[in-house]
Amino acid sequence: MDEGYLRKWFDPQSRTLKDLRALQHEATLMLNMEDGFDRLESVAGIDCSYLDDRIICAVVMLDYKTLEVIGREHVVQKVRLPYIPTYLSFREGCAMASAFEKLERKPDILMMDSCGINHPRKSGMASYFGAVMNHPTIGVSKKILCGEAEIPAQVGEYHELVYEEEQIGWVLKTNKRSNPIIASPGNKVSMRSCLEIVSHCLKGYKLPEPTRLAHLYAAQLREELKSGKGHQTTFDEGY
Repeated sequence: MDEGYLRKWFDPQSRTLKDLRALQHEATLMLNMEDGFDRLESVAGIDCSYLDDRIICAVVMLDYKTLEVIGREHVVQKVRLPYIPTYLSFREGCAMASAFEKLERKPDILMMDSCGINHPRKSGMASYFGAVMNHPTIGVSKKILCGEAEIPAQVGEYHELVYEEEQIGWVLKTNKRSNPIIASPGNKVSMRSCLEIVSHCLKGYKLPEPTRLAHLYAAQLREELKSGKGHQTTFDEGY
């Protein structure tokens, strides 16, 4: 994808929070809450970890039917923005776009360790990234950022997450020893498909396999860098 296009949407440098909010608003106008995938053969998870002033982004692709790993990529970049609630797209977006672009074959669905439309401006990382990259995405998060829901108590139980009288996701109990997770459409995934896809990707852990494995891979890369065994961990300035 064109470097100038990616820089416009993800690079936060020399921009005010007002500028970033304007980009979020523009991206929400491009969102599509209907299924935008023709097939469902592969799904990928993406997640980030940090070491000093570096961000490590890992993406792991799985066969949708078997949930076996069929590919993975990563990038390491400098952090471009401090953590600011509701602006995660501009802290992690550059690295995520770079890692995603390295995939020779793109997944049918990208699952992200972040919010989707369950965001005060409907601009969680999964929705913002999905709109900008024009790709089907789902956000999986561990806490309710906005909205209200009945909290499920039994594994497999789920309830609607509602904000300002509109459903923005699902609160789903995935493991008896863990708090529920929140699954929300990002872009080009319907509310019902979001629940079905996330449920299919569960294997007894709190998180669905795509984001769970991406989290583990990012943590592994971080330890390699920390221990000085980073010969397998490439540093990429990106754009």
